[in-house]
Amino acid sequence: MDRSQLSTISSLGLFRPSDLEAAGIPRRRLYSLLSEGKVEKLSRGLYVASRHRLTEHHALAAVCRRVPRAVICLLSALRFHGLTTQAPASVWIAIPDKARIPRVEHQRLSICRFSPAALEEGVETHVLEGVPVRVTGAARTVVDCFRYRNKIGIDVAVEALKDYTRKRRSDAGELARLARARKASRIMQPYLDAIA
Repeated sequence: MDRSQLSTISSLGLFRPSDLEAAGIPRRRLYSLLSEGKVEKLSRGLYVASRHRLTEHHALAAVCRRVPRAVICLLSALRFHGLTTQAPASVWIAIPDKARIPRVEHQRLSICRFSPAALEEGVETHVLEGVPVRVTGAARTVVDCFRYRNKIGIDVAVEALKDYTRKRRSDAGELARLARARKASRIMQPYLDAIA
């Protein structure tokens, strides 16, 4: 295998066999790459170049490579944005209302169902380990924590709101806009008044 192909594989980050084909490398080449130690298998259908360094967001990248329509949300999005001290035991994802529940080998998932509009509004795309990862933005995540307070706990939502207002005071308008759009203003207002 020439250096350009190895460079291509390295640039893919986490990849599936179909990603190799899309990059112009025959799928059958994967088995020789595995035996040569140039590629490692992470889980069923998910591979990485041997020299690839895993990041703190590896679990998010792995889940989004396996479930491309997923949006990282709630506790996992809070952790991504640095708005919590919580360390979730599972990756929290949002999927379309009628999508089947995905299974990801070696990773626990906590699943929320969002409408098509909710899967787009306030969602950002970040590239982590070569994988496009869709994550609810910081303001959207705080609002969703109040909407899903029965799932994650009101204490987590309040902690996230305090961290957000302390770290991102200039984005208060975005928080208010998303609270209105997601119909969470009434729920959030007493907490906003208390910390103002």
